[in-house]
Amino acid sequence: MNALLRNTLALAAVAIATQAVAQVTFYEHDGFQGRSFTTGRQIGNLERSGFNDRASSVEVVGDRWEVCEDVRFSGRCVILRPGRYPSLAAMGLDDRVSSVRAVSRNARIDDQRYAPAPVAAQVTFYENENFGGRSFTTDRPVENFGRIGFNDRASSVDVVGAPWEVCEDVRFGGRCVILRPGRYPSLAGMGLNDRISSVRSVARNERIDDQRYAPAPAPVAAPDYRRRNDERLYEANVTSVRAVVGTPEQRCWVEREQVPQDRSNANVPGAIVGGIIGGILGHQVGGGSGKDLATVGGVVAGAAVGANVGNGQQPSTQDVQRCKTVPSHARPEYWDVSYNFRGQEHRVQMTAPPGSTVTVNEQGEPRK
Repeated sequence: MNALLRNTLALAAVAIATQAVAQVTFYEHDGFQGRSFTTGRQIGNLERSGFNDRASSVEVVGDRWEVCEDVRFSGRCVILRPGRYPSLAAMGLDDRVSSVRAVSRNARIDDQRYAPAPVAAQVTFYENENFGGRSFTTDRPVENFGRIGFNDRASSVDVVGAPWEVCEDVRFGGRCVILRPGRYPSLAGMGLNDRISSVRSVARNERIDDQRYAPAPAPVAAPDYRRRNDERLYEANVTSVRAVVGTPEQRCWVEREQVPQDRSNANVPGAIVGGIIGGILGHQVGGGSGKDLATVGGVVAGAAVGANVGNGQQPSTQDVQRCKTVPSHARPEYWDVSYNFRGQEHRVQMTAPPGSTVTVNEQGEPRK
């Protein structure tokens, strides 16, 4: 590898590492699907990037970012904490983001400006059916429930954000099933009541055989939070609120587009060399941000030219199936609320976002 190539690759690695510190990635469809656009800099007009009013999901890394409906950070704006937001519909921003910028780490932000907390991939096990008794929540793989005092104890489970695999034996051995996001009031129906010993999330791109899935989560009747007789009521402080969007649905259609007749003959080495040469030449054009844009343009153009050296194939037309993942509801399915009462943390799912407190009885159970 010559010195020029080594220097070019080194500079690219530094640039990528720098961007990863604080960046935001927008996706064209819900569930992080479709075309994407990543930036580590503020953009006053996403039209110039070809992504105006196109974002349906977003991933935030490193720092908080502000997204706005209108260009130059005007109109309605919300602050996104680091995390993954599978649907912008929950905050009324689906296909409506026009500008974005990072928020200073020292900036003080009013709580009302924040979007609902990002949906985490997590699973909560309950000791009794219908989500009663002791509970245990994790967002990481657990290969031995015995170490946390929950081995062979789970009787119901709540899955959020992504599918999870639960297994009868430690270290993901024995019989295992995949649980889709949703609420499972009883594990007895799948033969796993008091039999789970390990759990891990399923990778987004992993292909799962249909036979490995557990039965779809059953709808759960809303709990009765009405006040009993003359029981005394208290106000408990809310500690966190997370909007949970319903399980996405997939819609597909067919488009006609041009494709190369034989892609196996593409000149891959030519594409690499062409991309590098194009980037070097493009970097000599203009100055400042114009030089950066010219560099990107040079890389794309150079790679395209290099890839087609010696390849005289003409494009043909064929039908191509495209799919889009859409939310099942335009608003969150429920709000996952945590609150503190007498030094203990409690969780409840509500049909509307709460205020700063939740009304509870003497046992900390919610009451209307």
